[in-house]
Amino acid sequence: MNQALAQAALAAAEGDVPVGAVIVGPDGFQLVSQGYNRRQVQHDPLAHAEVEALRAAGSWNLADCTLVVTLEPCPMCAGAALASHVGRIVFGAWDPKLGACGSVWDLPRDPHIGAQPEVVGGVEEVRCAAILQDFFDSRR
Repeated sequence: MNQALAQAALAAAEGDVPVGAVIVGPDGFQLVSQGYNRRQVQHDPLAHAEVEALRAAGSWNLADCTLVVTLEPCPMCAGAALASHVGRIVFGAWDPKLGACGSVWDLPRDPHIGAQPEVVGGVEEVRCAAILQDFFDSRR
């Protein structure tokens, strides 16, 4: 999660919502790829941290990998993780507005979807929520 938080800081530095993501290999240590929100810089509504990390992974089949993200994935990002066959999704802060991995929706555990990755939420939740809170407080 520390690496994902470092990616989130890069997003904040570019004026985007500070969300960061990394994909790690089967051993839990090998960094496969990383990404952060780049919607502002790229003028692309799809440039969420998870999508950036999934694109950078170089494979559509990440069954043995873990997606680690600072904020609970939205429906688009949860769907992208499912399409990539990610084996595990780990996230920090819960998203009560658009969360799609357990709070508002629960796409990874939907019985109508073939792949059902393990989902672990609330990892370093306080730190992940704080970077978001600080970002929005500075804009109010």
